[in-house]
Amino acid sequence: MKSIVTKIMLLGLLVSLAGTAAFAKVRKSNVSLVADTKVNGTLVKKGMYQILFNDESGELSIMKGGKLIVKTQATVEKRDQKARTSSLLTVQDGMEQKLVSIWFGGTNENVVVAEAGMQAGGN
Repeated sequence: MKSIVTKIMLLGLLVSLAGTAAFAKVRKSNVSLVADTKVNGTLVKKGMYQILFNDESGELSIMKGGKLIVKTQATVEKRDQKARTSSLLTVQDGMEQKLVSIWFGGTNENVVVAEAGMQAGGN
């Protein structure tokens, strides 16, 4: 009897874990960088890229031809209205252009790229 209850509880746990994994939302968009751009310290050459953002893990990935170019942490901020199209916001920092945020068409959220200097660390 005890093993049956254990098996039922284990099955319930597996089903609930599979359910949460299914709810992880990944947003995707194809974007064009018109200039070489730094993303959290990594130089991304100008060109067409696929950008993916995983809501659950907070990871922003930039891919080209199925190859991962850079992966970084990002946060989500609310927008006043839904974005019509996917767009990037970059800033000029000295001689470098840096990615600040991206918004995906049809959403009312900005995905803000975390900076390397903002990460917690100890001595």
